Amino acid sequence: MNRIPTAIPDVCIIEPKVFGDERGYFYEAFNAKSLSGIGIIGSFVQDNQSRSRRGILRGLHYQVRQSQDKLVRCLSGSIFDVVVDMRRSSPTFGKWVGAELSGENKHMLWVPKGFAHGFIVLSEMADVLYKVTDYWAKEHERGLRWNDPAVGITWPDVGVAPDLNQRDATWPTLAEAKPEDLFP
Repeated sequence: MNRIPTAIPDVCIIEPKVFGDERGYFYEAFNAKSLSGIGIIGSFVQDNQSRSRRGILRGLHYQVRQSQDKLVRCLSGSIFDVVVDMRRSSPTFGKWVGAELSGENKHMLWVPKGFAHGFIVLSEMADVLYKVTDYWAKEHERGLRWNDPAVGITWPDVGVAPDLNQRDATWPTLAEAKPEDLFP
């Protein structure tokens, strides 16, 4: 596996070694030893999978307690995956990075604890799978407004207006977030 850095040092794109021929392809999507070799160490306890159509925007989510590292990949279709640094003491606090993940490029995104995460679907349909290092806990779930002007995420034009559920559409902005809803 190859670790590709992003503008936020703790976040990276992971490119697996894909072996293909006229019959198709094979690759290891998860190998703890290989990931550890590129600095990704996590004890995963849960896999989450979603299917969404073009323009669905999910996020930006995080948990303040029972924080989760996430290893995100798109099994089919394509998404634009985004993370925002929610760590107050970080030099990249409030900054974001994004990457296209697809069934074609087979890239994964490492999202460490302390980051809000979300994505928008670029293709007609996309299946997304992510591994997490702690269980979902409703009481600790928080979110960041997807279009917070202070963060300034440049979401790609997917040909339709972003489609969000009510909760994701109304998360607070970074300026509205309570101190206890951020990371130290």
